[in-house]
Amino acid sequence: MVASGSCLERNAWICGDYVETRSDELQAALREHVSLTLSAVAIGLVIAVPLVLLARRWRFAVAWISGLANILYTVPSLAFFALLLPVTGLSTTTVRIGLVAYTLVILFRGLLAGLDSVPADVRDAARGMGYGPLRLLVTVEIPLALPAIMAAIRVATVSTIALVTVGATIGHGGLGDLIYDGLTSSFKSEVLTASVLCVALAIVADLLLVALQWLLTPWRRGRRTRAGRAVGPPSAGSPAASPPAASPLPPQGTAA
Repeated sequence: MVASGSCLERNAWICGDYVETRSDELQAALREHVSLTLSAVAIGLVIAVPLVLLARRWRFAVAWISGLANILYTVPSLAFFALLLPVTGLSTTTVRIGLVAYTLVILFRGLLAGLDSVPADVRDAARGMGYGPLRLLVTVEIPLALPAIMAAIRVATVSTIALVTVGATIGHGGLGDLIYDGLTSSFKSEVLTASVLCVALAIVADLLLVALQWLLTPWRRGRRTRAGRAVGPPSAGSPAASPPAASPLPPQGTAA
């Protein structure tokens, strides 16, 4: 029962009573939003990684894979869902397939660009040390490409969080369902609360991925610390110290 004079009765934009009385609904929508996002990005990675390895082995495949991914990316999300409805119906599978298709372009390009950015002399040095293709990929190329790879994952994750809301058109949009219902019924606090949660989810996800990248690249932290350390001029009569030559390979203890 709505108390007389409450923010719900006034249909205020900011309403604590709405959060209190609809907490279960908000939590369910948030869980669905997170589930759709995580599954879409994870499946996108599972598909993108072998495609990137295939493209690196046979470079002519880059144009074909990129072209197909671009075609999928240019299809409007509503049209994409409509095309899938006869096959998958009004289900989360419809939304998930669409989200995975949209992440493929971002992940494929980002992973490929990251691995291609590894200097050729670093690869040659690793091969000269007896590194095979798999060891070279896992212990040298992927660690050096991690910043670009993580950047692609961050963009894909934040984009997916935004696109999940479009799934509200078929009843599986997570927080987008609440936004859509609120707009339809002019329920202001529902629209604002769900929108704020969606933005907060994107920010938190991005910060978590930044923290993950920081943990996975400890050697970059050391280099930044040395690069940012203030160094005074050499004392009179003492030769200026020349910087040590940097190893082209990441530390073995942290590359696994």
